[in-house]
Amino acid sequence: MRRATAILVLSLTSLLTSAQTEGPNFVYEVACDAIADVISHESAVYYPGEYTYAVDNSHWALSSTTNSTCTVEPGTAEDVGKILLILGLTRTPFGIKGAGHTANPGYSATPGVQIAMKRFTEVTYDAKAGVAKIGTGNIWDNVYAALEPYNVSVVGGRVSGIGVAGFTLGGGYSFKSNQYGLTIDTAVGFEVVLPTGVVVNATANERSDLFWGLKGGFNNFGIVTTLYLETHPQTAVWGGSIVTTGVDDAVVAATQNFYDTVTDPKAAILTTFNYDASLGMSITEMTLYYNAPTPPEGMFDDFLSLTSLTRNISTRSYLSLILSTVEGSNGLRGFFHTVSLYGYSTSLLNAIVNQTQFYKGRLESDVPGVFISYDVEPILPSVFSHGSDSAWPPSRENGILPLNIYYAWALPENDTLINQIMIESANYLTQVAVSEGQDIAETSLYPNYAIYNTTMERIYASNLPRLREVQAKYDPFNVMGLSGGWKC
Repeated sequence: MRRATAILVLSLTSLLTSAQTEGPNFVYEVACDAIADVISHESAVYYPGEYTYAVDNSHWALSSTTNSTCTVEPGTAEDVGKILLILGLTRTPFGIKGAGHTANPGYSATPGVQIAMKRFTEVTYDAKAGVAKIGTGNIWDNVYAALEPYNVSVVGGRVSGIGVAGFTLGGGYSFKSNQYGLTIDTAVGFEVVLPTGVVVNATANERSDLFWGLKGGFNNFGIVTTLYLETHPQTAVWGGSIVTTGVDDAVVAATQNFYDTVTDPKAAILTTFNYDASLGMSITEMTLYYNAPTPPEGMFDDFLSLTSLTRNISTRSYLSLILSTVEGSNGLRGFFHTVSLYGYSTSLLNAIVNQTQFYKGRLESDVPGVFISYDVEPILPSVFSHGSDSAWPPSRENGILPLNIYYAWALPENDTLINQIMIESANYLTQVAVSEGQDIAETSLYPNYAIYNTTMERIYASNLPRLREVQAKYDPFNVMGLSGGWKC
């Protein structure tokens, strides 16, 4: 291995000397060809014009998609190590794509080498340990399906099509978070390939500093290939969605009453206030969830009594519930942003609803196909009590209820305007909450929702110096800084 690495270094040094006059694209091409030469038959490199190249570069949001010089699909952790060595030696930018659901431009895409983790699809269950081993190329749908025969599941995504990697490494709010915490709170280990090419494990007892950093710190230390998550018994569940048209005061009242009165950790709801220009109307979707075949009598009656456009509520498998959810405006441009709340009030919910109508008026004539969405997630304030110290959240004193703001649109010339409006809207709603007594002006933002020009200080707060120490220890030459995402 050392001899092969030495030969590779000499070859790349010669090529990079030529690259000084050829420019960055030549360096990227050198990196692609070098990767193709050293990886095993379990991995592959693809170039422009090939179908797989296009698939590997595609993202859920068009605004997150970049045409890379090549794509590589590693099939083993050892090949990931070889790839990282070459990228570090050539200083080639790269993207790491799990399922590609991030909406932040450049976070998992690149003009250099696109690494698509889609071949890491293992899902196995260790019944004795009660732990699932999950490859980071999976989406949660496949994880739930693989675990279903064992009558167990994990704390994971709430919508079909979400990848396990970014979701987990950024925290991971779930329907099950009231019971078990964030997804990172159920992580017992990670297999990670360091920028040196070495494959290591990180647990609470082995490389505990790296384990801490990976719980909310994303890809700042290496590329995670495998997650080890605690499992929990899984019966049939009750739930589904109810869709209404217009803006209904009864929806606000039902959502507020649920937040005020329901403390059962098996229960969860998502209330999403939307405006869809393609339909020319406001739509509200409520997703109801109870982690048992039947909920307590009366718990969801306020929602069930609403006049609905459609409803899909039943006792079903957990997988069936996830597959019934709406993935959103796939194929458009899009950004997410967030407000970190400590609670809800009727006046705050009305302010959120009013934002959909206010920005509908500002955007519908100038931004073709605009879709506006504010997703209310009334999680129990005890959500952070299930876990221990982690990179995110920086404090577990108060549970954060992240309001998810999502805008989608068609044309790139509207990107800057939408970015400005989403920040403006988040700032306004923050001030509404502050005026009601919530001390959230500087509260950490949930990194899986925060818009791309959020500062690292606003996300990691007092944990940022420690995060940088761990990053410097495991990646002293800042190879992972060549990739996108929240960088130390």
